Amino acid sequence: MRDFSPEDLACRHGIACSRSRTAAPGAAQAQYDAPDPWTVVASSCRSDYSELSMRAVPRYGTLAMKIWTSLLVVLGLLWPALASPQTATPAQAMALEQQGKLAEAAAAWRAVTEHDPQDAGAFASLGVVLSRETRYGEAAAAYRKAIALNPGLPGIQLNLGLAEYKQGQFQAAIPPLKAALLQDANNQQARTLLGLSCYGAKRFEEAVKYLEPAARLDPANAELHQVLAQSCLWAKKYSCAQEQFRQLLQQNPDSAPAHMLLGQALDGLRRTHEAIAEFEAAAKVAPQEPGVHFGLGYLHWRLRQYDDAKPELERELANDPNHAQALAYLGDIEMKRNNPENALALLKKAIQLRGDIRIAYLDMGAILAERNHHEDAIAAFRQAEKLDPGQPDAHLRLGRLYQATGNPAAAQKEFAKLRELHQKADEDITSKMSGSPPPPRQ
Repeated sequence: MRDFSPEDLACRHGIACSRSRTAAPGAAQAQYDAPDPWTVVASSCRSDYSELSMRAVPRYGTLAMKIWTSLLVVLGLLWPALASPQTATPAQAMALEQQGKLAEAAAAWRAVTEHDPQDAGAFASLGVVLSRETRYGEAAAAYRKAIALNPGLPGIQLNLGLAEYKQGQFQAAIPPLKAALLQDANNQQARTLLGLSCYGAKRFEEAVKYLEPAARLDPANAELHQVLAQSCLWAKKYSCAQEQFRQLLQQNPDSAPAHMLLGQALDGLRRTHEAIAEFEAAAKVAPQEPGVHFGLGYLHWRLRQYDDAKPELERELANDPNHAQALAYLGDIEMKRNNPENALALLKKAIQLRGDIRIAYLDMGAILAERNHHEDAIAAFRQAEKLDPGQPDAHLRLGRLYQATGNPAAAQKEFAKLRELHQKADEDITSKMSGSPPPPRQ
């Protein structure tokens, strides 16, 4: 399953896209069952920065714009000196923009702002031109200056939020998008972008809050519903995720990713047998789907069904020989079957591929302790403890090892930590399938 890309998301739906609008090879095949899940914005989103342009400002009124529009292009053609930023006026800057001379228009708007640093409308218009040039960082700076001078300019908060979003600055996009939504509670574009920015910032509960009403207004937008479902999943709102994925499967019953994600939601609800059924359906539809056999193997492992878990983990490794988690859990099964040599080889390879798999360090520490390699065992247990200090088992094993090696003070310290902890529930499959969501691509 692919990562979410807000750049792709904005591009596909025409929101200030900096990429070429020519479809990439294979783009026609991109459906939600093989998604780049950031490829969605509600259909009500506007298609270009020009629609958000800050023309209705106190100094340059809408009526004046209508009167001037037909004259500006002619003036721009007849008066070459208009392109000179030393003599630029707002009318000249707009004429250059009408001609598509964006670099010259930006220079002209800069000259206007230098001549009158208190002109909020000029800074806003400069931001629009810079955004059309995909110079989003500079555009955001211009919008912020405009807001500092006149926070009531219509549309300025939405423009700023969109410019930050296009840079992948999701955390920075959230405040102006919230302000835009506060100004107009019916602004569907602001609501959708705010939800997507919250997702990009890994603020999943807030993402659900804004994406749910957006999705209700666009029931046919499968990709938007998938983003919402993913947000529900990571916010541990499993009933919400389950409902969204069921809707997706009604539209496309053969979607392997939707079956897998529904399985994750069901597992979060501790309906593990139903989760297994969904992963089995996904494996039947797409046996080469990344992660599908690992998901099945992990669920069987959780139920201590090791005979069923092992072949699924091996199938995942047949698809991807460097799947570190599949190696780690196969190593755990080998250890439980009293095959320490095989286990150690698998665990070491898993750790070489990824240094954040806790069970690999825990099991390796246990094997090394049995072999009286105490220092190496302690180091492995310490790493397991560091990866999740709230799990009691590493403290227990460290305490026993310190006790066996004549270090009672260190042993008592570990046992004291152990008493403070309560046994945590087994981790659900979502954390195993995806880890922490990666930063969205730009």
